[in-house]
Amino acid sequence: MNLKVGDLVTRKSYNNDTIFVIENINDDICELKGVIVRLYADADISDLEKYDGEIKDDSKDFYERIKENFNLDRNNYFYLPGKILHIDGDELYLKKCLKYYEECNLMAVGELSIESETANNIRTWLEEYNPSIVVITGHDAFYKNENRYKNSSNFVASIKEARKFEKSHEKLIIIAGACQSNYEDLIRAGANFASSPKRVNIHALDPAIIAANMALSDVNTDIDLKKILDSTKYKTNGIGGIKTKGTMYVGYPR
Repeated sequence: MNLKVGDLVTRKSYNNDTIFVIENINDDICELKGVIVRLYADADISDLEKYDGEIKDDSKDFYERIKENFNLDRNNYFYLPGKILHIDGDELYLKKCLKYYEECNLMAVGELSIESETANNIRTWLEEYNPSIVVITGHDAFYKNENRYKNSSNFVASIKEARKFEKSHEKLIIIAGACQSNYEDLIRAGANFASSPKRVNIHALDPAIIAANMALSDVNTDIDLKKILDSTKYKTNGIGGIKTKGTMYVGYPR
Protein backbone atom coordinates (compact mmCIF):
# COMPACT_ATOMS: atom_id res chain seq x y z
CA MET A 1 0.00 0.00 0.00
CA ASN A 2 1.34 3.40 -0.97
CA LEU A 3 1.01 5.92 1.84
CA LYS A 4 2.24 9.50 1.82
CA VAL A 5 2.48 12.50 4.10
CA GLY A 6 -0.99 13.96 4.63
CA ASP A 7 -2.88 10.67 4.34
CA LEU A 8 -5.39 9.74 7.02
CA VAL A 9 -4.67 6.35 8.60
CA THR A 10 -5.49 4.06 11.53
CA ARG A 11 -3.29 1.47 13.31
CA LYS A 12 -4.24 -2.17 12.84
CA SER A 13 -2.45 -3.18 16.06
CA TYR A 14 -4.81 -0.87 18.00
CA ASN A 15 -7.97 -2.15 16.28
CA ASN A 16 -8.13 1.01 14.16
CA ASP A 17 -9.45 2.95 17.15
CA THR A 18 -7.86 6.33 16.37
CA ILE A 19 -7.63 8.39 13.17
CA PHE A 20 -4.22 9.93 12.47
CA VAL A 21 -2.67 12.07 9.77
CA ILE A 22 0.81 11.12 8.56
CA GLU A 23 3.19 14.00 9.30
CA ASN A 24 6.47 12.40 8.22
CA ILE A 25 7.83 9.11 6.86
CA ASN A 26 11.38 7.98 7.59
CA ASP A 27 12.59 4.45 6.66
CA ASP A 28 9.04 3.06 6.74
CA ILE A 29 8.40 4.59 10.18
CA CYS A 30 5.53 7.07 10.08
CA GLU A 31 5.15 9.99 12.45
CA LEU A 32 1.45 10.37 13.22
CA LYS A 33 -0.75 13.06 14.73
CA GLY A 34 -4.23 12.40 16.03
CA VAL A 35 -7.00 14.13 14.13
CA ILE A 36 -9.52 14.08 16.99
CA VAL A 37 -7.39 13.17 20.02
CA ARG A 38 -4.31 15.11 21.19
CA LEU A 39 -1.82 12.36 20.45
CA TYR A 40 1.49 11.92 18.61
CA ALA A 41 2.60 8.39 17.76
CA ASP A 42 5.07 6.43 15.63
CA ALA A 43 4.11 3.34 13.65
CA ASP A 44 5.61 1.05 11.07
CA ILE A 45 4.00 1.69 7.71
CA SER A 46 2.96 -1.99 7.55
CA ASP A 47 0.75 -1.44 10.64
CA LEU A 48 -1.24 1.34 9.01
CA GLU A 49 -4.49 1.22 7.14
CA LYS A 50 -5.71 4.11 5.03
CA TYR A 51 -8.83 5.83 6.34
CA ASP A 52 -11.33 6.92 3.70
CA GLY A 53 -14.31 7.63 5.92
CA GLU A 54 -15.78 10.96 6.93
CA ILE A 55 -14.43 12.88 9.92
CA LYS A 56 -17.30 14.36 11.84
CA ASP A 57 -17.01 17.91 13.18
CA ASP A 58 -18.39 17.22 16.64
CA SER A 59 -17.91 20.73 18.08
CA LYS A 60 -21.65 21.40 17.74
CA ASP A 61 -22.42 18.29 19.81
CA PHE A 62 -20.25 19.64 22.62
CA TYR A 63 -21.86 23.06 22.26
CA GLU A 64 -25.22 21.42 22.88
CA ARG A 65 -23.81 19.99 26.13
CA ILE A 66 -22.86 23.51 27.23
CA LYS A 67 -26.36 24.76 26.44
CA GLU A 68 -27.84 22.00 28.57
CA ASN A 69 -25.66 23.02 31.52
CA PHE A 70 -26.65 26.70 31.47
CA ASN A 71 -30.21 27.95 31.33
CA LEU A 72 -29.70 31.73 31.57
CA ASP A 73 -32.52 34.22 32.19
CA ARG A 74 -31.79 36.73 29.42
CA ASN A 75 -35.04 38.66 29.91
CA ASN A 76 -34.07 40.32 33.19
CA TYR A 77 -30.31 39.76 33.67
CA PHE A 78 -27.12 40.33 31.69
CA TYR A 79 -24.01 38.18 31.86
CA LEU A 80 -20.27 38.81 31.70
CA PRO A 81 -18.54 35.43 31.11
CA GLY A 82 -14.87 34.98 31.94
CA LYS A 83 -12.24 35.74 29.30
CA ILE A 84 -10.19 32.79 28.02
CA LEU A 85 -6.54 32.69 26.95
CA HIS A 86 -5.92 29.45 25.06
CA ILE A 87 -2.27 28.47 24.53
CA ASP A 88 -1.87 25.45 22.27
CA GLY A 89 1.07 23.56 20.84
CA ASP A 90 -0.92 22.51 17.77
CA GLU A 91 -2.26 24.98 15.22
CA LEU A 92 -5.05 22.72 13.98
CA TYR A 93 -6.37 22.12 17.49
CA LEU A 94 -6.01 25.80 18.41
CA LYS A 95 -8.22 26.80 15.48
CA LYS A 96 -10.73 24.10 16.39
CA CYS A 97 -10.94 25.32 19.99
CA LEU A 98 -11.22 28.99 19.02
CA LYS A 99 -14.08 28.08 16.68
CA TYR A 100 -15.75 26.28 19.58
CA TYR A 101 -15.46 29.34 21.86
CA GLU A 102 -16.98 31.44 19.08
CA GLU A 103 -19.93 29.04 18.83
CA CYS A 104 -20.39 29.43 22.59
CA ASN A 105 -20.33 33.25 22.25
CA LEU A 106 -17.32 33.50 24.55
CA MET A 107 -14.44 35.97 24.50
CA ALA A 108 -11.24 34.04 23.79
CA VAL A 109 -7.78 34.74 22.42
CA GLY A 110 -5.33 32.13 21.20
CA GLU A 111 -1.56 31.80 21.14
CA LEU A 112 0.31 29.09 19.23
CA SER A 113 3.33 27.94 21.24
CA ILE A 114 5.32 24.72 21.29
CA GLU A 115 5.14 23.17 24.72
CA SER A 116 8.82 23.69 25.59
CA GLU A 117 8.62 27.46 24.99
CA THR A 118 5.32 28.29 26.70
CA ALA A 119 6.81 28.82 30.18
CA ASN A 120 9.09 31.53 28.79
CA ASN A 121 6.20 33.48 27.25
CA ILE A 122 3.15 32.85 29.40
CA ARG A 123 3.63 35.78 31.77
CA THR A 124 3.80 38.21 28.83
CA TRP A 125 0.52 36.86 27.50
CA LEU A 126 -1.15 36.93 30.91
CA GLU A 127 -0.14 40.57 31.35
CA GLU A 128 -1.32 41.45 27.84
CA TYR A 129 -4.71 39.71 27.86
CA ASN A 130 -5.52 39.59 31.61
CA PRO A 131 -7.72 36.47 31.28
CA SER A 132 -9.92 34.82 33.90
CA ILE A 133 -9.05 31.41 32.47
CA VAL A 134 -5.88 30.11 30.81
CA VAL A 135 -5.68 26.84 28.89
CA ILE A 136 -2.20 25.32 28.49
CA THR A 137 -2.34 22.38 26.13
CA GLY A 138 -0.93 20.75 23.02
CA HIS A 139 0.49 17.22 22.89
CA ASP A 140 1.79 14.77 25.45
CA ALA A 141 2.37 11.04 25.85
CA PHE A 142 3.33 8.57 28.56
CA TYR A 143 6.11 6.18 27.52
CA LYS A 144 5.54 3.20 29.83
CA ASN A 145 8.76 1.40 28.92
CA GLU A 146 10.80 4.49 29.81
CA ASN A 147 8.51 5.70 32.61
CA ARG A 148 8.54 9.26 31.28
CA TYR A 149 6.22 11.83 29.75
CA LYS A 150 6.71 13.73 26.51
CA ASN A 151 5.60 17.18 27.67
CA SER A 152 4.23 17.00 31.23
CA SER A 153 7.32 18.73 32.65
CA ASN A 154 6.80 21.57 30.18
CA PHE A 155 3.18 21.92 31.27
CA VAL A 156 4.28 21.94 34.92
CA ALA A 157 6.80 24.71 34.22
CA SER A 158 4.13 26.81 32.48
CA ILE A 159 1.64 26.32 35.33
CA LYS A 160 4.23 27.43 37.87
CA GLU A 161 4.97 30.58 35.86
CA ALA A 162 1.24 31.33 35.66
CA ARG A 163 0.93 30.88 39.43
CA LYS A 164 3.76 33.36 39.97
CA PHE A 165 1.57 35.84 38.09
CA GLU A 166 -1.61 34.97 40.05
CA LYS A 167 -1.52 32.69 43.09
CA SER A 168 -5.28 32.45 43.64
CA HIS A 169 -6.99 29.44 42.09
CA GLU A 170 -10.19 31.49 41.88
CA LYS A 171 -8.76 34.64 40.28
CA LEU A 172 -7.03 32.64 37.54
CA ILE A 173 -8.42 29.27 36.47
CA ILE A 174 -5.67 27.10 34.94
CA ILE A 175 -6.56 24.15 32.69
CA ALA A 176 -3.51 22.16 31.62
CA GLY A 177 -2.36 18.98 29.92
CA ALA A 178 -2.99 16.81 26.90
CA CYS A 179 -3.12 13.09 26.13
CA GLN A 180 -1.76 10.89 28.92
CA SER A 181 -0.30 13.82 30.91
CA ASN A 182 0.88 13.48 34.51
CA TYR A 183 -2.33 14.57 36.21
CA GLU A 184 -0.99 14.56 39.76
CA ASP A 185 2.06 16.71 38.93
CA LEU A 186 -0.06 19.26 37.03
CA ILE A 187 -2.51 19.62 39.92
CA ARG A 188 0.34 19.93 42.44
CA ALA A 189 1.94 22.62 40.27
CA GLY A 190 -1.20 24.74 40.60
CA ALA A 191 -3.68 23.73 37.88
CA ASN A 192 -7.41 23.84 38.65
CA PHE A 193 -8.05 21.17 36.03
CA ALA A 194 -5.61 18.75 34.42
CA SER A 195 -5.35 15.61 32.32
CA SER A 196 -5.13 12.68 32.50
CA PRO A 197 -6.15 10.79 35.70
CA LYS A 198 -6.18 7.42 33.92
CA ARG A 199 -3.38 8.35 31.46
CA VAL A 200 -5.83 8.08 28.54
CA ASN A 201 -6.01 10.15 25.39
CA ILE A 202 -8.23 13.22 25.48
CA HIS A 203 -10.37 14.78 22.79
CA ALA A 204 -8.98 17.84 21.02
CA LEU A 205 -11.83 19.93 22.47
CA ASP A 206 -11.76 18.62 26.05
CA PRO A 207 -9.65 21.51 27.51
CA ALA A 208 -11.89 24.01 25.70
CA ILE A 209 -15.04 22.36 27.05
CA ILE A 210 -13.76 22.82 30.61
CA ALA A 211 -12.81 26.42 29.85
CA ALA A 212 -16.25 27.18 28.40
CA ASN A 213 -17.97 25.68 31.44
CA MET A 214 -15.84 27.79 33.78
CA ALA A 215 -16.43 30.94 31.72
CA LEU A 216 -20.19 30.44 32.07
CA SER A 217 -20.21 29.48 35.77
CA ASP A 218 -21.24 32.08 38.36
CA VAL A 219 -18.35 33.80 40.12
CA ASN A 220 -20.22 33.61 43.45
CA THR A 221 -21.16 29.92 43.32
CA ASP A 222 -19.15 26.72 43.71
CA ILE A 223 -19.13 24.79 40.46
CA ASP A 224 -20.74 21.38 40.02
CA LEU A 225 -17.37 19.70 39.51
CA LYS A 226 -18.64 16.28 38.43
CA LYS A 227 -21.13 17.79 35.97
CA ILE A 228 -18.42 19.86 34.31
CA LEU A 229 -16.03 16.90 34.04
CA ASP A 230 -18.81 14.71 32.67
CA SER A 231 -19.36 17.19 29.82
CA THR A 232 -15.99 16.20 28.31
CA LYS A 233 -15.56 13.31 25.89
CA TYR A 234 -13.75 10.94 28.26
CA LYS A 235 -15.09 12.34 31.54
CA THR A 236 -13.06 11.71 34.71
CA ASN A 237 -10.78 9.21 32.98
CA GLY A 238 -9.45 12.06 30.86
CA ILE A 239 -9.64 15.18 33.06
CA GLY A 240 -9.93 15.88 36.78
CA GLY A 241 -9.87 19.00 38.90
CA ILE A 242 -10.66 20.87 42.09
CA LYS A 243 -13.88 22.49 43.21
CA THR A 244 -13.79 26.27 42.87
CA LYS A 245 -16.05 29.13 41.83
CA GLY A 246 -16.80 30.20 38.28
CA THR A 247 -15.75 33.38 36.46
CA MET A 248 -19.05 34.83 35.15
CA TYR A 249 -20.57 37.98 36.64
CA VAL A 250 -24.34 38.41 36.55
CA GLY A 251 -25.87 41.88 36.28
CA TYR A 252 -29.33 43.40 36.66
CA PRO A 253 -31.32 44.91 35.00
CA ARG A 254 -30.66 43.86 31.46
